Amino acid sequence: MNRKLRMGMVGGGRGAFIGAVHRMAANLDGQIELVAGCFSSDPEKSKASGDDLFLDPSRVYSSYADMAEKEAALPADQRIDFVSIVVRNDLHVPVAKAFLAAGINVICEKPMALSLAEAKEFAAIVEKSGKVFALTHNYTGYPMVKEARAMVKAGKLGRLLKIVAEYPQGYGSSAFKEAAPSKIANWRMDPSISGISNCIGDIGSHAENLARYITGLEIEELAAELTTFVPGRHLDDDGNILVRYQNGVKGIVYASQVSSGDENNLNVRIYGTEGSIEWHQEHPNELIVKFPDKPREIWRRGNSYNGPEASKFTRLPFGHPEAFIEAFANIYLAATEAIRDEVEGKFPREGGYDFPDVNDGVEGMAFIEAAVASSKNNSAWTKPGA
Repeated sequence: MNRKLRMGMVGGGRGAFIGAVHRMAANLDGQIELVAGCFSSDPEKSKASGDDLFLDPSRVYSSYADMAEKEAALPADQRIDFVSIVVRNDLHVPVAKAFLAAGINVICEKPMALSLAEAKEFAAIVEKSGKVFALTHNYTGYPMVKEARAMVKAGKLGRLLKIVAEYPQGYGSSAFKEAAPSKIANWRMDPSISGISNCIGDIGSHAENLARYITGLEIEELAAELTTFVPGRHLDDDGNILVRYQNGVKGIVYASQVSSGDENNLNVRIYGTEGSIEWHQEHPNELIVKFPDKPREIWRRGNSYNGPEASKFTRLPFGHPEAFIEAFANIYLAATEAIRDEVEGKFPREGGYDFPDVNDGVEGMAFIEAAVASSKNNSAWTKPGA
């Protein structure tokens, strides 16, 4: 295919942080062009956002349903190849369903659904559609995360023993100061919009997904204690979870929005019989490799010793840092391979693709629901999906 992919967007209008991130990421490699969108449920805001992005007014829509219908009716050489969904949690599945029904590929923000039941039902729809569905667990896009995954696959850590995945933030702590407005008092604390969990659903799911991506291990059961520290909130803002993985591997998942002083301190440590690895999202270009009988090593992105998994998703030479936007862009880059295959009638390819998909969405919802159920049952051991 000798052209750019045509992208539409639902959500992400004026003032929306994550929508702008997605647009920058999609544009980074020059393979995608934004041509259409419904940027807000407010028609005037959607129109104004389209003007900001210099889009043809006829391709800026007042509802996602109208957009899906009218884009599908356009000639094949004009309609969008895929849609990027960056709306609130409660709209992820309804919007994705509309575009899949219209024969349009989908890239969607996480969490995929509001419940495990909805996620399983939606997974069947994706399977039946034959279309591409990518979920933007963006932290899997970092080159050194891919290097870590390759090390585990190659057995360089020996037999895995323990996984520690953490995601502490401190922005919710402002609620404890009367003079400061609480940033956590938004739709994420509304169960009808966010789902049954705030902290675990929002950032704990990233920690769980990152550990699963690197190790390939599924959770057999977990014991969780979720807490709502900020008075008047309806959902959790902190969580501590003990995990029993496959093959006897033990783990800890900790997520918090009231860890004062922390920003986006996602990190993961994986320990094996022959060594361990450690990666920090706030220092993403480095992977720390530790051994029991020799000095630790610091592997850096962009070097000749990096494996093909990391090198494929590295854009700049060593010494020139890559970070958050590039990680998002790597999800789009991998999804682009699948979407081009779908447009050309070659999807799926043998060997698959390196982006989170609908199965990751189901696993994520199983993790969230198990954590909430365990916490409500005095931290009893609970099997995800049971």
